[in-house]
Amino acid sequence: MSAPQQFKAATLRVKAALAQRDLDVQIVRVDETARTADGAAAAVGATVGQIVKSLVFLSDGVPVLALVSGSNRLDTAKLAAQTGGAITRADAAAVRDATGYAIGGIPPLGHATDLAVYCDRDLLGYEVVWAAAGTPDTVFAVSPDRLAGAIGACVCDLAE
Repeated sequence: MSAPQQFKAATLRVKAALAQRDLDVQIVRVDETARTADGAAAAVGATVGQIVKSLVFLSDGVPVLALVSGSNRLDTAKLAAQTGGAITRADAAAVRDATGYAIGGIPPLGHATDLAVYCDRDLLGYEVVWAAAGTPDTVFAVSPDRLAGAIGACVCDLAE
């Protein structure tokens, strides 16, 4: 990991969103890709469970964001119970339209649209988690409690 001198526009949007929510964290660029939970964990020296997977689904056609531990799979029936709608997977274009980011770099905040956010309770079992910062090679560490509170996430059980 190295502290970058310059960030891409996507990461600068995340940096601004973090500051707006008084989350004083450092965004770092990793040498390896953090596109997958395994890759991100290896890049930052964390466990896979500490990686925040930001997953966009459609609930009755409306985009929602699910934050899930990298070691878990999301249970779409549990997400449907939270949203009250039928859950379908969003394609890459729908993800970019809703978030402003490409799959593999979706952060938990700073989105192009106002998304309902659901955070799996398992993430709160860690002291620190790592989330994408807008690109596949930028991440930030944060307390999961502080993150969930700052973004107004509904904390619930989402894991299979």
